[in-house]
Amino acid sequence: MRTHPAFRSVLLGSTLVILAGCETGNLARTFGLTRDAPDEYSVTTRAPLSMPPDYNLRPPRPGAARPQEQGERQQAAEALAPQLALAAPSTGGASAAQQALIDRTGPAAPADIRTKVDRDAHNASDDDGFVDRLLYWRKPGTQNVTVDASKESARLRENAALGQSPDSGPTPMIQPAKKGWFSGMFGWL
Repeated sequence: MRTHPAFRSVLLGSTLVILAGCETGNLARTFGLTRDAPDEYSVTTRAPLSMPPDYNLRPPRPGAARPQEQGERQQAAEALAPQLALAAPSTGGASAAQQALIDRTGPAAPADIRTKVDRDAHNASDDDGFVDRLLYWRKPGTQNVTVDASKESARLRENAALGQSPDSGPTPMIQPAKKGWFSGMFGWL
């Protein structure tokens, strides 16, 4: 059975109109073109697995709360006050290895270490004072020096012919033009 070309075009056009009327987000989701990422606020983390220090421990009861996991209230409090997260656990003191590491770090920093560091940074700053700007009012030359290639090539050939090292003798430079008092005034011409 053959269909008329006009019927095919009407069928194709109506299909396109129906698909265009669909919401693009739902249509793309229906055809699997989008990814549904989980809500990052509803995902909770679990404490990592580790070997128990005592092999005589009883296995946990199904459905019982895990002792190493924190409640949401405690996680929120630590997010708001990080010093709580850095504090030593309240269940016990530092282990022998942690105490040995603390002992090896040396003496504690002085209480005013921050002010000393700030003072040193302020003394070493590159900010010129009023007297330095007044005495040394000219900035050092910031122009790049260009080597004259033809003269340098001739100098290197001459040193090679005479058996001298390549670094003997002055390197020829292209000297920039001297600027006069009025050179900046008519620079736009």
